[in-house]
Amino acid sequence: MNAQNGELAMADRVRFGPAGIPPIFKALGAELHDVPKLLRTEGLDALEYEAVRWGQKPQITRQEALRLGMSAKENDLALSMHGSYFVNLLGQKTVVEASKRRLIACAASAAQMGANVLVFHAGFYGNHSRTTAMAQVVKALRELVEAMKQLGIRKLGLGPETMGKPYQFGNLEEVLHLCVEVEGTQPVIDWAHLHARENGRFKNVEDYRAVFIKVEKELDAEAAKNLHCHFSKIEFTSKGERRHRCLDEQAYGPDFTLLAKVIREFSAKPVLICETPLLDADAVKMREIFMEKSHQAA
Repeated sequence: MNAQNGELAMADRVRFGPAGIPPIFKALGAELHDVPKLLRTEGLDALEYEAVRWGQKPQITRQEALRLGMSAKENDLALSMHGSYFVNLLGQKTVVEASKRRLIACAASAAQMGANVLVFHAGFYGNHSRTTAMAQVVKALRELVEAMKQLGIRKLGLGPETMGKPYQFGNLEEVLHLCVEVEGTQPVIDWAHLHARENGRFKNVEDYRAVFIKVEKELDAEAAKNLHCHFSKIEFTSKGERRHRCLDEQAYGPDFTLLAKVIREFSAKPVLICETPLLDADAVKMREIFMEKSHQAA
């Protein structure tokens, strides 16, 4: 577990923001460095930069990354990055090595922009047992952390994400075990993914509370208070997640109002990244729901 977890999370308050640049900003002709200021005008204070289509070379220049980072700092906005989707740390050796190179490319740009955590998907079980899968991912991540150190990347947390399909490595227990075994890692809790993976896991307050308690038990209280999270409603089948849904779509779960209550109960200060199709609009709704729950509890 990363000893700098509290610093990485910038946990002076609960933060809300979108996964990616809202389309309306692009329609307005905004440049990347304009995004932090625009988000702050909406009352948002976090952004997850999407590097999900990157190959082995960054698709943002060093100058652009530095300028985004400076703007985020000036506007008190917490930055994170979602790494490339083209990663499978459970593949053949050539696939694993290519995956590490992609993650290093993402890490270099994330560090330049001052991001707190690089979120990533570890891969697919394939023919691995759960035991051999864990051993291989731990080995690959330790090698990745060492490579990052050699490049001088020391303040960026690696964030294995909980995944939404049973054939993907990344249930809650696996993610937490990685964070115990590998220096420089911190859990990324995707509440929608856990909900879909476990056939509608979050039905009541106790279900949310159990996750915080488990993080406290496996890591520590600070880790539970300073989580980096994704949230959306989600459509799923027996095979796991199907697609993300908007916050107002009542036919789908999980329920953010219950999570807001538990965040308040634990005095937690997570970064909450909205992954619904509405991005910033639903991030604003999440913030409003949380503030309403906070006022009710006061």
